[in-house]
Amino acid sequence: MSSTLTGCAIMTGSPTLTHPQQKQALPSAVLSQHEEHLSPATMDRLLHRSITYHLGAGDVVSVSVYMHPDLSVPQPGVAASGMVGTLVSNDGNIQLPLLGVVHVTGMTTVQLKDLLTRLYARYVIDPKVYVQLQLAHSIRYYLLGEFTKPGLVYSDRPLNVLEAMALGGSVNLAQANLRGAYVVQDGQKLPVNFHQLIMAGDLQQNIPLQTGDTVVIPSVSTMRAYVFGAVVKPGPAPFVNGRLSLLQALSDAGMNVGNLTIARLSEIRIIRSEGATGQFYVVNARRILEGKAAPFFLKSGDIVFVPQTDISSWNQTLQLILPSLQTISAMLNPFVSIKYLTH
Repeated sequence: MSSTLTGCAIMTGSPTLTHPQQKQALPSAVLSQHEEHLSPATMDRLLHRSITYHLGAGDVVSVSVYMHPDLSVPQPGVAASGMVGTLVSNDGNIQLPLLGVVHVTGMTTVQLKDLLTRLYARYVIDPKVYVQLQLAHSIRYYLLGEFTKPGLVYSDRPLNVLEAMALGGSVNLAQANLRGAYVVQDGQKLPVNFHQLIMAGDLQQNIPLQTGDTVVIPSVSTMRAYVFGAVVKPGPAPFVNGRLSLLQALSDAGMNVGNLTIARLSEIRIIRSEGATGQFYVVNARRILEGKAAPFFLKSGDIVFVPQTDISSWNQTLQLILPSLQTISAMLNPFVSIKYLTH
């Protein structure tokens, strides 16, 4: 009989093949799960505010003073020769008739109009001043990480996330950690869900950017989960080839998973966040260790808390974990840092 039939039962007469029972899937180790979202007011404050353009070096503005064409830039008839206005110099200044040098960097066109109205009022009775941005050359964005052309990019108009990303060439999706990607604006990470934006085409995530914003698409090599609580080495646990199980993370944190009390292992708390959404898990890691539940695999940015004793609520968990989160605030996903660390 062929060696490939080693699973057959040999009896007198013709052999009878037996089929091994299908292995049943292990149950989940998740004891409970709930989801939270950043409030609409917070999202509106962070993402839905209007983007106001501020003048900078390289911009070109036109200025006109009603009934005073000699004070206008460009002057009537000159625009046809290609002059569409006055250039903002590298020092942030423009040159205007009668006024000479005027510093404009950081101003909006409305603010510049108000300033010029006051200045021209010294020479003209009730001046009517109009200011218009003709060319925007000071808009810049920083693209970092898994872009084919990362670095500083410029635009002639304000862009949204996808438009800005296109200036960095393509994204190396095979090496990109989209769940850990983020936008930095005014020193704060914004709750943009890049995985939903790029992989699911969720255009609600395609927010308008301000000049100076940074878009970061980190590498899968930077993927980390963070383990705190009753462990020897609290802190980041690295992913290997894009994978990290809960038990491996506990082992990396110096925990002897084979010698633990039930209280520590049976109610592991995990915070998972992406964009404006946070998921909160209670996981029985003891059942995984005993082979009675399926492995629980972590995602980049997950926060794992190993309680010293039984914990009655998530509020109690957060009170215990907040000091640890503050130590790694720069590495946290936006949901956690905005909801718990921003005052």
